[in-house]
Amino acid sequence: MVAELAIYTVVHQPRRLKLPAQPIPRGATVEDIAHCLFDERMNEHYFHKVARYSYYPAARMFLDLVRNKGLHLSIGFSLSFVRQALVWDPALLDLFRELVAEERVELIGVEPYHSFLFLLDLPTFVLRMKWMSNELERIFGKRPVVTDTTEMCMSSWLHAALDTAGFRGAVMDGRPWVLDWRESTHLYRYSDELPLPRLFEEKKTARSRRTTPKLVVDNERESGPYLFTRHVELSDDVGYRFSQRNWASYPLFANTYADWIANTQGDFLFLGWDFETFGEHHSADTGIFDFMHALPDELARRGIQTYTPSILLERHSKQANHLPLPAFPTTWAGSGGMEFFLGNSAQDALFRLMGYTYGTAKLTENPDLIDLAIWLAQSDNLHLIQWYGRGGAEAEVSAYFTPNEWWSLGSNHIIQEQQQVYLNAIQAMEAFLPARTLRQARRKSNGRTSRRPRELEPELSFLARHA
Repeated sequence: MVAELAIYTVVHQPRRLKLPAQPIPRGATVEDIAHCLFDERMNEHYFHKVARYSYYPAARMFLDLVRNKGLHLSIGFSLSFVRQALVWDPALLDLFRELVAEERVELIGVEPYHSFLFLLDLPTFVLRMKWMSNELERIFGKRPVVTDTTEMCMSSWLHAALDTAGFRGAVMDGRPWVLDWRESTHLYRYSDELPLPRLFEEKKTARSRRTTPKLVVDNERESGPYLFTRHVELSDDVGYRFSQRNWASYPLFANTYADWIANTQGDFLFLGWDFETFGEHHSADTGIFDFMHALPDELARRGIQTYTPSILLERHSKQANHLPLPAFPTTWAGSGGMEFFLGNSAQDALFRLMGYTYGTAKLTENPDLIDLAIWLAQSDNLHLIQWYGRGGAEAEVSAYFTPNEWWSLGSNHIIQEQQQVYLNAIQAMEAFLPARTLRQARRKSNGRTSRRPRELEPELSFLARHA
């Protein structure tokens, strides 16, 4: 029976696309391009809606539980959410700062934009995760040592990337197809890190000129990131089923839920929820806030203590077991595989356009355009069209998150207009390609010089640096 519990919740708001797609004028600036791509008026509307029903009441609820009921909480924030809060509701961000400042609260690192950058450019993903840690430390005053990715994705190569970025722990979903015979109530690690053969030991000091030192992390970690596996059933009992009247266990009360937790076998239990579970996915009239207020006392009556992931690392790292990780990522979305995001023809086409957009932005060497391309790689854009050509519970969840304003276009036109956003972005970025800007500069000089502008010298270019 478990006597230790960790609760994790993640806060994220997407940067929604502007549909129908808006043409981008020739010669548009980066700022103009962004204005044509993203519907900031819609984003502000949904931000304030969720803030009213979820962010404010849930943040105050957790602050009360931490201060007065001794609850330990781990919480992650996408920088996509933080950006919106800074612009549209600084007071809300201050409330979250107040929550994170509590000693019993641990800040978890989250992929900055909730994007699928790791599917497009793994080395850049590593750098962005390190940047994210710096940004969260600057904003909240705590530096994350345990991390989430996007949609709790995890694989063997993602683990390697997080190891390279220097994280001590990572969270993933405890899907049976990954765990096999194992239980999600233990701490795991991926690599046993056996000593290298002598042949490789002799060569390891010879640094190739192609090595990227900025990816190398100096640290004293005794292992790669330890793995926390979310308990799927008990997490989803609250995250998804709590307000379902046709559920056999409806209505769920705190004492019943605490019994389920206490009767689970293992070292500890890791629960993971969207922050919007509280007040948005389950409205206040479902009793979700009353349930949470009652839960700490019910846990205490059964001898269950809450901890942060870092504390659990200290308590269980020595007995962590090896967990083989798959090459194909697991996720907490849908049935646990990437087919939730890449499982229909519309998603496949959009993901290809994400890659083309990101590749074009990299060719421009313009950091602002690269940043825009990463925004366009948000997982939400694929999540929102999971319903295309499908039915069932997963499609209903996807349709729930699709903006109401889009449905007037019709399902087929939603797909077409989404794709057009990316096509417009690619075309607008082409004007920033170095070869084109060089030719334009030569035309303006009327052929008086054939020398490249200094800022476009080959030795300074992205491609030359990575050749």
